[in-house]
Amino acid sequence: MLSWDDILELVHDLPEIEDTTSYGTPALKVRGKFMARLRDEGAVLVVRCDLDEKPFLLEANPSTLFTTPHYDGYGAVLVRLDAVRRDELRELLIDAWLVAAPKTLVDRVGPFQ
Repeated sequence: MLSWDDILELVHDLPEIEDTTSYGTPALKVRGKFMARLRDEGAVLVVRCDLDEKPFLLEANPSTLFTTPHYDGYGAVLVRLDAVRRDELRELLIDAWLVAAPKTLVDRVGPFQ
């Protein structure tokens, strides 16, 4: 299972990442905007996503991604840290950064690999 340290390693090169807290759990923000956080149980990561893309993400990755009624209408998916591959989580975190970061920062940085 991926740990919080693994998650921090996956985002180390994303500009202006803040390792902080949200609702009393470890969280990531970019310029103060929510990007991801561990849920209380520690085995699930809430990751921000584009709301229009959310149903496609959930359908394409049912073994690793899910949601709950609490997140209905909100651009976030829940990631099972014991099932997700590192490269898959890296992609989700880059996408979360792109959603949360100000457009000026995204434009300045350019595309990620």
